[in-house]
Formats: sequence, C-alpha cells, structure tokens
Amino acid sequence: MLDAILAAVPFGIILAFTIGPVFFVLLETSATKGFKSALIFDLGVIFADILFILVAFFSTSNLIEKLEDDPNFLIFGGVLLAVYGFISFVKTSKSFREIVREYHRVEIQKNYGKLFLKGFLLNFINIGVLLGWLGFIIIGNSLTEGREALYVFLGTILAVYFIVDLIKIVVAKTLRNKLTPRLIFKTKKIVALVILGFGILLLLQGFFPKEKELIKDKLEQINQ
Repeated sequence: MLDAILAAVPFGIILAFTIGPVFFVLLETSATKGFKSALIFDLGVIFADILFILVAFFSTSNLIEKLEDDPNFLIFGGVLLAVYGFISFVKTSKSFREIVREYHRVEIQKNYGKLFLKGFLLNFINIGVLLGWLGFIIIGNSLTEGREALYVFLGTILAVYFIVDLIKIVVAKTLRNKLTPRLIFKTKKIVALVILGFGILLLLQGFFPKEKELIKDKLEQINQ
C-alpha cells in the first residue's frame, strides 16, 4: 500500500497545478472572499473529480479485468495520455492571449451554494478531466497490484490534490501575484509535456513488457 501512496503523490501534485479556469477562480476566491469561500468552491471541484473517477473506473472495470496482464492495455493508456498531452501542448502554444484574458477575467460568487456549484460545473464540463482520470486509472493499474492498491492510488491522488489546493488557498494572494500570464503559459506547456512523457512511458512498457518485468524485479530486489 505504501508503494501505491508514494507512486500517486507526483500525480496529485501535477493535477493540482494543471492550470485552467478552476485554478484561477480558486486563487481569486481565496484572495477576495477568504479561506472558507475558496474551500467550498474547491469541494465542488473535488466532488466533480469523484464523479469522474467513478464513471471512468466503472466504465473500464471489466476492461481492466480482461486486459490486466495484456500489454495492449498499456499501449491503449499510453496512446490516450500521449494524445491528450500533445493536444494540450499544441492548444497551449496557441492560447497565450486566452490565458491573459482568463488571468484578468474571473467572476466570484458570494453564495456558498453557488460557489460549490460553480466549482463542480467548471470541472464537470471539462471532458479532459474525465480523460485524465481514465489515464490515471490505467497508470495506477500498471503501477499497483490488486484492486485495493488501485483504490489507494486514486484516493492518494485526490488527497494530495486537495492538500496542495489548501496550500494554494492559504498563499493565494502571493501566488497570484507571482503567476504572470507568461509564467502560466510556460507552466501549462510543461504540464502538457509531463503528461505526454507519462504516455510515452506507458507505450514503452506496452511494447516491451518483458523489459518492464525485469526492471520491476530488480527494483523489488533493491527494496528488499
């Protein structure tokens, strides 16, 4: 279980710094309306993520059972993540003006119920989030052994994501001043490349399953 937790931590951090409308609204809400308002908004975002996890998990559970030891499953996941990362990189490369507009245009709701709903909807309408969680499930399945370990992996990603969000809420004013549109532009491209890299890694594991097992055995020997 500890291995699943440690493996999930980097993905939770990456998820927390995936910059988009949710990211800006979270910072702006904290900076202008306080910790509680930002927390309510973030809970709406997390709730949407939980729904996406359930949809992604149960829609692929039969597939996971059938292809658990099939390298084609890793290839499928690798293609999914690589394409997602590539498209994100290309879109980001063409979206600097849009980033500037997002940076300066953030509307804040005062009502807690509306804040929760806004967080939920901003996340829920983004189909890329569903694809991202599908990719995380595939990665988790390749990094962990057993269904319980996969649950721990996904739960840890969510927990780390939420903890990092809490830190962002606390330091919102400073963080927002530091995050210029140019830095945001570069960060989004880096995140897209990281996702692309994970996709390529899965592809390599799928194309070379024997080498994957050899590396895994050596790592287990080192840990013993």
